[in-house]
Amino acid sequence: MTHSEPLERLSFVTQQLIADFPPQWTHANKSAVHAISSPVGSIHKGEIGYSRWSRTPLPTQVDILAVIDLLTVSPDYYDYVPVSADPLAAEWHVNFADPTLFGYYGGGLFAQDEMQVAEHPALASLPDAIESNGASPVTKDTTGPTPILVSGVERRAIISTNPNRIEGRPYGLYGNNFASASSESIRRATKAITPPTISNIIAMAAPHGGHGRYSARQIEEILTIASTGFTAAVSESTLIHGKGAKTIVHTGFWGCGAFGGDRVLMAILQLLAASMAGVDRVVFHAVDSAGTGDVNKSVELITDQLTLTADSSTEVIITTLASIGFEWGFGDGN
Repeated sequence: MTHSEPLERLSFVTQQLIADFPPQWTHANKSAVHAISSPVGSIHKGEIGYSRWSRTPLPTQVDILAVIDLLTVSPDYYDYVPVSADPLAAEWHVNFADPTLFGYYGGGLFAQDEMQVAEHPALASLPDAIESNGASPVTKDTTGPTPILVSGVERRAIISTNPNRIEGRPYGLYGNNFASASSESIRRATKAITPPTISNIIAMAAPHGGHGRYSARQIEEILTIASTGFTAAVSESTLIHGKGAKTIVHTGFWGCGAFGGDRVLMAILQLLAASMAGVDRVVFHAVDSAGTGDVNKSVELITDQLTLTADSSTEVIITTLASIGFEWGFGDGN
């Protein structure tokens, strides 16, 4: 799949970005994290690239044979450790975005989007900076999905979200548990990364509000969003590393938390989208054994239900997936 130029492209010197548009943390626990990741006098290095992309039409055919070979399953959360030593490899992490880019970063919520911003605090400065340049920090507009890619952002902290009664987080820190945790437990859970590492982000908002069985139209829309974001990542990887660049996408159960998406279907659609986009590898962060089981089930369904050829019809694939009877679930409240 090929891609045209993005709707918008901007770049920011990180130190100046943060000076001009300092993050606005409205919850004390977010401020506590920031005090560790970016104490007063911190130097924020590098340059951040921003681009926003319009909907990419789906190709008429998909290489199903390539889909399974793309996949690596990680039974854990994002750790942002590169999985490739290839100097031409660009690794991207999906942000499970709100339509408004990083829209709830400053408050007490701590779902995947907000967690990523807390660990990469320069992301919090981006929306205001984008607007100041006359651009639109939205991952969806009246035309449909407009995924946003952010390259070269520092990851300055690691925040442990797992349950740990001894350290004062008996229920972990994910979601609404973060806001109710003590500031001391937040400090115990947060470790500065010195020197910071560098991450690339794909922010794309999953459809929500569905109920009952997924329709073919809904499946097509989800596939379009993911393939647009992943195709943009392939384009940006080439921009960063030139000819011969490799694109690795790290993702997880996108759209399956607050939006109640079906985990097996969302894994299938992301793998198909990656194959459509020409991604070289997908690292699926399944979090735990149950998640790993869901990813394995998605592979089994691809193998059993779809025609394993290099030129499978996209229309037939969508119709087949709709006929299986995947159903929307309920949001997890985070």
